[in-house]
Amino acid sequence: MPETVPSVDPRRWKALIFIALAQLMVVLDATIVNIALPSAQKDLGITDVNKQWVITAYALAFGGLLLFGGRVADLWGRKRTFITGLAGFALASALGGAAANEGVLLGARALQGVFGALLAPSALSLLAVTFTEARERAKAFGIFGAIAGGGGAVGLILGGVLTQYMNWRWTFFVNIPFAVVAATGAYLVIREPADSRNPSRLDIPGVVLATLGLVSLVYGFTRAESDGWLAGPTLGLFAAAAVLLLTFVLVESKVKAPLLPLRVVTDRNRAGVYASLGLAVIGMFGLFLFLTYYLQIVKGYTPVTTGLAFLPMIVGMITGSTQIGARLMTRIRPRLLMAPGFVVAATGMLVLTQIDLDTSYPALILPGFLLMGLGMGTAFMPAMSLATHGVQPRDAGVASAMVNTSQQVGGAIGTALLNTIAASATTAYATSHAAGARSRDLLKLQAMVHGYTSAIWWAVGILLLAGAIAFTLINTGRPGAGSPVASSADGKHAAEDVDEVPVPVMAH
Repeated sequence: MPETVPSVDPRRWKALIFIALAQLMVVLDATIVNIALPSAQKDLGITDVNKQWVITAYALAFGGLLLFGGRVADLWGRKRTFITGLAGFALASALGGAAANEGVLLGARALQGVFGALLAPSALSLLAVTFTEARERAKAFGIFGAIAGGGGAVGLILGGVLTQYMNWRWTFFVNIPFAVVAATGAYLVIREPADSRNPSRLDIPGVVLATLGLVSLVYGFTRAESDGWLAGPTLGLFAAAAVLLLTFVLVESKVKAPLLPLRVVTDRNRAGVYASLGLAVIGMFGLFLFLTYYLQIVKGYTPVTTGLAFLPMIVGMITGSTQIGARLMTRIRPRLLMAPGFVVAATGMLVLTQIDLDTSYPALILPGFLLMGLGMGTAFMPAMSLATHGVQPRDAGVASAMVNTSQQVGGAIGTALLNTIAASATTAYATSHAAGARSRDLLKLQAMVHGYTSAIWWAVGILLLAGAIAFTLINTGRPGAGSPVASSADGKHAAEDVDEVPVPVMAH
């Protein structure tokens, strides 16, 4: 019986605009509040002890509920979940912008995380089931990958402009127009393919175990940063995370309709994507964090100038993603894009280990940023597409959620791990150089820069490890000689195990 070719949605490129807009909103929200935090802290009287919760409340809710959000998208419908996520995110942002005290602000950040956990996986899985032809899929994921990679730096620029010229509250209010435009466009334009939902019931034990396990893991790294790695609460949280997540794996292997079907993560290629992306994000977060402080405190840049200094990295990401990654993705294996991409990014970071008190931006920081952006853009784009490659349509949401989960957990680990390394290196430098210091202020800056460069050296190693994992584990995808294989996203002809089908690179 001849196989029917899946129908192509004529409005798919318009749909991409609104999906990408929603993704940009979620990604930039992870960094936009960082720049506004000092102003918000002063305005609302938030203590130094509690200020980290403005970031942590969002990360815990988002990271903890992502798998749940991905499965809800599969069960309830991706378009409906996407629009609900946008509406909730806008309401939470309005609440945060209008916050009169610390409690309301922290509650709003947690709510943003909850609705972000619905929004992020439904956006990526909508993209996966909308673009089914290999070349178009490469182009669509190229754009999406550039936004996912560059959104954090856009957040730094926007956060700087809004905080400096308006008010910290606008870093929340700015989400509302994004959400309204994306939700209206999604309602009018996005058409979810028929038969791509998962009709099974929600795995409640899986939801509880995964959420508590991920929250314990993310919170453990947060406590490690403030209390130390060997403190009782830190070790207790890590132990709880290990027990909960191991129990989760055990439950998922037994239940009839698992929250996370183990076939999604035991596939060698997807495991390689999740691991290498998580590691790459650890390195990226370190760079954003330390260079933001370096440019503002050591170099004396304003928030706006700091944001603009990151622009070349965004340009590099967009170029790497759309001009290198998307053009080569249908011709060569993904690992031959991802591994070199991570190595180029590591080279850019290696350049940035040379910063000191009077480093020239054009001579050293600019080339470092460009290499970082080019490498990350080239690697992120095939990674985003490969995460849902060969997955059964009914699992598209949860496979997409795993990408976001690896990024969120990677971000939390990166912030805690690299901050701890930087802090201990700063203290060690200050102690050993205290006797011969001419000026206390000068020593403080020198120690700070030494701490940043020590942490960036670690980030170089982590990025090289990401490249090695991508090269070793990802073995899919000889370029298709003929027409792309009919996509499993159509849902009607998905084999019981799609991974057995020789699908050309990135054809879903």
